[in-house]
Amino acid sequence: MPPPVAAERRAAAFAADAFATIAEVVAVDRATIEPILVALVARGHVLIEGIPGIGKTLLARTLARCIDCDFSRIQFTNDLMPSDVVGTSIWRPGAERFDFVKGPLFANVVLADEFNRTSPRTLSCLLEAMEQRQVSIEGRPTDLSEPFLVLATRNPIEFHGTYPVPEAVLDRFLVRVRLVYPDAAREVALYQGDDPELRLAQITPSITRDELVALSRGVAGVVVSEPVAAYCHRVVAATRVHDAVALGASPRAAMAWLRAAKARALLDGREFVLPDDLKVLARPALAHRIFLKGGGDATVVLEQILASTPVEL
Repeated sequence: MPPPVAAERRAAAFAADAFATIAEVVAVDRATIEPILVALVARGHVLIEGIPGIGKTLLARTLARCIDCDFSRIQFTNDLMPSDVVGTSIWRPGAERFDFVKGPLFANVVLADEFNRTSPRTLSCLLEAMEQRQVSIEGRPTDLSEPFLVLATRNPIEFHGTYPVPEAVLDRFLVRVRLVYPDAAREVALYQGDDPELRLAQITPSITRDELVALSRGVAGVVVSEPVAAYCHRVVAATRVHDAVALGASPRAAMAWLRAAKARALLDGREFVLPDDLKVLARPALAHRIFLKGGGDATVVLEQILASTPVEL
């Protein structure tokens, strides 16, 4: 097997540095960090589920510092207007003109906090930005800067004052991750004054914006062999016929899963996808795209399907 080329080596070095840096600041493990880095490199977006006060904002800010990018946070509420997230034109009396003041969507890393609390009209602005990487300003499309990553949060416990999230909206997220309580040692250290803000302030970026954009372009060149593609199809096909499933994974879901796997391969310093890439990312990439007949989370069903689907290389 030939040694990895410069792009793969740079991707692997970035991943290793980012893993270490984020884990030093935020009490999260590699299994949580990896899908987020995958989404970043694959030009996707992340749905984060977790209760308040568990480190979602700190995680987003730390990631932004790692990649030397602008960060903004939007607290979604029922009365939030589209202009609050996109921006608005302000009249300048001295200059006798309107100037557009950019909203928080014009950052590189956007934390959409409790995005399911806003109205469909405002949510549509966020979805346009996620899908097309642009926003509409007075009817004119305006491109957003690259890289552009949305980390949208949802509280899995609190439903008062929230809107149901349609399946088509969930499908916009490349991966879903769940934040849980930190381990006992990390939590006790926090109680004793271990301030993660101090470590956040000392972060040295792992990569520049231009390097990250170039890295993202390299995902398209990662090879998916026919046996790996066939394995992908066997898994998604099994989700469509499982007795407990009302709506299985679509072809678009499968392609998103493969794109995530290609990004993981690149971050691992490889030019090709392995079945293990798909297995590791199956839950974050597919579970939120599969809907059960009785409701609830599809992770257990997906794990059953993965366990019973052979890899034939």
